[in-house]
Amino acid sequence: MNNDKRIVECVPNFSEGRDMNVIRQITDAVESVEGVKLLNVDPGEATNRTVVTFVGAPEAVCEAAFRAVGKAGEVIDMRRHHGAHPRMGATDVLPLIPVSGITLEECAALARKLAERIAAEHRIPCYCYEASAFKPERKNLAVCRAGEYEALPEKLANPDKAPDFGARPYDEGVARTGCTVVGARDFLIAVNYNLNTTSTRRANAIAFDVREKGRPKREGNPITGKPMKDADGKTIMIPGTLKATKAIGWYIDEYGIAQVSMNITDINVTPLHKAFDEVCRCAQNRGIRVTGTEIVGLIPKRTLIEAGRYFLEKQHRSTGIPEEDIINIAIHSMGLSDLRPFNPREKVIEFLMEDDKKADRLVDLTVKGFAEETSRESPAPGGGTISAYMGALGAALGTMVANLSSHKAGWDDRWADFSRYADRGQAIMTRLLELVDEDTQAFNRIMAAFGLPKVTEADKAARSEAIQAATLYATEVPLQTMKASYEVFDLCRAMVEEGNPNSLSDAGVGALAARAAVLGAGMNVKINAASLKDRVKAEALIAEAEALIAQANAAEHDITEKVFAKL
Repeated sequence: MNNDKRIVECVPNFSEGRDMNVIRQITDAVESVEGVKLLNVDPGEATNRTVVTFVGAPEAVCEAAFRAVGKAGEVIDMRRHHGAHPRMGATDVLPLIPVSGITLEECAALARKLAERIAAEHRIPCYCYEASAFKPERKNLAVCRAGEYEALPEKLANPDKAPDFGARPYDEGVARTGCTVVGARDFLIAVNYNLNTTSTRRANAIAFDVREKGRPKREGNPITGKPMKDADGKTIMIPGTLKATKAIGWYIDEYGIAQVSMNITDINVTPLHKAFDEVCRCAQNRGIRVTGTEIVGLIPKRTLIEAGRYFLEKQHRSTGIPEEDIINIAIHSMGLSDLRPFNPREKVIEFLMEDDKKADRLVDLTVKGFAEETSRESPAPGGGTISAYMGALGAALGTMVANLSSHKAGWDDRWADFSRYADRGQAIMTRLLELVDEDTQAFNRIMAAFGLPKVTEADKAARSEAIQAATLYATEVPLQTMKASYEVFDLCRAMVEEGNPNSLSDAGVGALAARAAVLGAGMNVKINAASLKDRVKAEALIAEAEALIAQANAAEHDITEKVFAKL
C-alpha cells in the first residue's frame, strides 16, 4: 500500500446485484490500481445493485473509480436493468469521502475533475452532487436522479436539467450506460445504541429527543395531539439536540432489545462520543440505560481516537498514552463490545489498509528479535536505525514520567499540564519510530542504486545520479533523527524540574538516550555526506549536524547535573 497519509474512501453503487461475473469484472478494475484497497462488496438481488467500498490515496482512488466506471459502462446495459432501488446509470452514484489528511473541499474538487474525465473519456454524462454540486439544488441526490433512468431523454433535451459534464442529445451510448452522479460527502457513521428495554416506543422517543429533525409540535397532548402547522401548511417541528443526525427507534429480535438507530451525517459537527453521551442523557431522563453501542460498517480511526481522548479528559487522565490504549478506552467507554467483540483491526479503515504494508517492519519485531536482526552480518539495520530507536526510548521515558506525574496523588490540579507534555512525548516517539525503518530503507536505496547497470555511458550517468540521490536521502534521514531526538531534551528537562520526584532517574536516562541518539545519527550524517559530490550541500548538512551535537552535549550535561543534584 501507498504510505500517503491522505486517505479517501469511495463508495460507488453499480446497477448490477445478481451476476457475480459482471460484479467481479468491476471490482477487478478497482483492484488493478496500486495503492487501493478493496474493503467491501455488497450485492443486493432485490435491488439489483452492488455497493463497493475501497480506500487509498486520493490519486489512486480517483484512478480506480475511473476504471470501475468505465468497466461498468461496458458490462452493464441499462436498457435491460430492473431493480427495486432508484437508479440512473450503470454506475449510479459515486461519492468520494475524506477519511484522513484531506478536507471535504479537496474531495469535492477531485470529484469534479473525476466527473469531467468520466464524461470526456468514457462518454458517460455526469451530474455533480453534495459538496461538489455546481447548483445548490443539486446537492440533493434525489434532485439529480429525479425521474431515474427513464427520464434521461427528456432531461438531456432540457438545458436546465442537463448533466454538468458530457451533456448531449440522448443516443445509443447514453441509453446503454445511463448517467452517473459524482460527488463528495462527509463520512457517515451508522450506529445503533443498545437500550435496556424492549419498548420501540421508548426508543423512538429518545431518537426524537436527539435527532436534528426532532418531533412534530402538537396541540394539547404532546403525544396524541394534532400536529401543528405553520402559515404554509408545513408541520412545525421541535428540533432535537444533535445536529447532523438522523435517528429512529426499533426492536431487534436477534438481540431481544430496542435500539436507537442513528446516522451521523457529519462527524465534524457531531462526533460519535458526543452522540453517545447525549443519547445516554436522554435515555436516563426516560428511566432507560444505554448498555452499549453497535457500529455498522467501518469507521475512520480518528473517531475512536477523539472518543478515547474525550473520555480520558472527562476523567482528568493523561491523553499522552499509546494509540492502542486510547482506542481501548473508547471501546470500553461506549460499550462497543456489548453485543459482540469489537475488533478495531476489522472495523477501522486505516488498520485495514495497514495490513498490507506492515510486513517486515523493524518496529514490529520483539526487543529480542530487533537485537538479533541488528547482530546479523547484513549491514542494515545499523547505527542510524539504532540511533532513531534510542531517541524513541528517550522520548518514551520522558512520556512515562509525564504520565506518572499526571496521575500522582495530590497533583490533580496539574493533570492537564502533564498530559500536554505526554502528548508531545508520544508525538516525538512516534516520529522516531517511523525513522527506525526509514533509516534502513535509506541504506537499502543506496545498495539498489549501486546495483543498477553500468554498461553504456547513459547507464553509468543514470547510475551515478541515482547513487547521489540515494546518498543525499541517506544523509538527510539521520539529520531528521537528530532533530527529533533533540526535542526529547525539553521534555526530559521539564520532567526533572517539575515531574514526579520518584521518577527523577527515568527522566535522566531519557536525556542520556537522547544524547546517544543525536550523536549516533550525527555520525551517520557525516559518513554519508562524505560521499556527496555536491560539497556545498554536504558541508551545510555536516555543519547543521555538528551544531546539534554541541547542543545535545550541553543539554544532556545540564539535565544530568540537575538529576544528580536532586538524588
